[in-house]
Amino acid sequence: MSWMDRLKYDEKGLIPVVIQDYWTRTVLMVAYMNREALEKTIDTKRTYFYSRSRGGLWPKGKTSGFTQSVKGIYVDCDSDCLLIKVAQRVGACHNGYRSCFYRRVSEETIKTVGRKVFDPEKVYRKVKN
Repeated sequence: MSWMDRLKYDEKGLIPVVIQDYWTRTVLMVAYMNREALEKTIDTKRTYFYSRSRGGLWPKGKTSGFTQSVKGIYVDCDSDCLLIKVAQRVGACHNGYRSCFYRRVSEETIKTVGRKVFDPEKVYRKVKN
């Protein structure tokens, strides 16, 4: 039995994945993978996720071009979550930030604490044309 067979996927066949910057250790995003996405990630050394909204496999950076090169894959103690360390090209967040965690909860408000690294309007407009 391979280590992938020992993973505990949910009832939809998905496992949560934390994506962390290899050098800075910043958490960039959280996504889901199914077995196919994990195998493709391992084979290509680029991240692939299962997009719940699209209902299928999605290579990170397909729209923006900002890919993630895999540096290491780790499994947690319960085998129900993965951590993937990556070299992130530009930003991970579709809103233009390096990390999806660019907002901080402060008392009863949410404040933006990150700064944009790209303009999503320009990136996605360019892709559509």
